[in-house]
Amino acid sequence: MRDASLLPQVQRVYDQNLQVYGADKVWRQLRREGTAVSRCTVERLMRLRGLAGARRGKKVRTTVPDAKAACPLDRVNRQFKAQRPNELWVADFTYVSTWQGFVYVAFVIDVFARYIVGWRVSTTMHTDFVLDALEQALYARRRERDGALVHHSDRGSQPRFNWSSQHRDGLCV
Repeated sequence: MRDASLLPQVQRVYDQNLQVYGADKVWRQLRREGTAVSRCTVERLMRLRGLAGARRGKKVRTTVPDAKAACPLDRVNRQFKAQRPNELWVADFTYVSTWQGFVYVAFVIDVFARYIVGWRVSTTMHTDFVLDALEQALYARRRERDGALVHHSDRGSQPRFNWSSQHRDGLCV
């Protein structure tokens, strides 16, 4: 019965504020109006009605899975452990929001040392900057590499993005 009486009030506050208020602001407004209600109740009622506050920023997708693309074998079977340096490197890239917009950061990590051996930053999400991070890692560790090196990256795909066919330097990709 309490929910039935609160639901129209929550909806009213949400609608009066251009449907941008989240649970916290709706809860504060109800409390200012003298309605004693807990914040978690407002969250639950908003979720029940499908109401959500406006979110700032823009969502960026860096990985778009391609179910049809051929997937290289996972040579490490999700076991990210190494017995020596330069045995297993993992790579990925992500984005960072700045005042000037998004920048993308690519990095290669030596699993044994948990140390970034190569990295690059770019304002665009292109193959070149990711390969430059790998090139930096190969150059930085060229004298120390002995034996097989496995380079592991995620399965995401980007337009014109195919690591294994574009780069080989004695790596097992």
